[in-house]
Amino acid sequence: MESNNGHRREAGHRRSRRSSITRLFATATALVMLAGASAAAEGEYDETYSGHPLRIVAYVLHPIGVILDTLIFKPFHWIGSHEPIKTLVGQED
Repeated sequence: MESNNGHRREAGHRRSRRSSITRLFATATALVMLAGASAAAEGEYDETYSGHPLRIVAYVLHPIGVILDTLIFKPFHWIGSHEPIKTLVGQED
């Protein structure tokens, strides 16, 4: 009976941690979107392009792409540009 109870606690801990990570990601995304909104407010608003459906999709996807670039792609590129990884992946100067 004790092992069952321990298993339940462990599963609850995993759900709690997953929930915390999800909340952290949602908060970071919201902050990036708000920062983008304040930067957009400084430029001129053009109704012709702003309401296009693909532009609306871009408003949502662009911050996600910037986050992925900053957290994943740039660090991997940096790692791949140093020896011995540089030689293994065929990176040239």
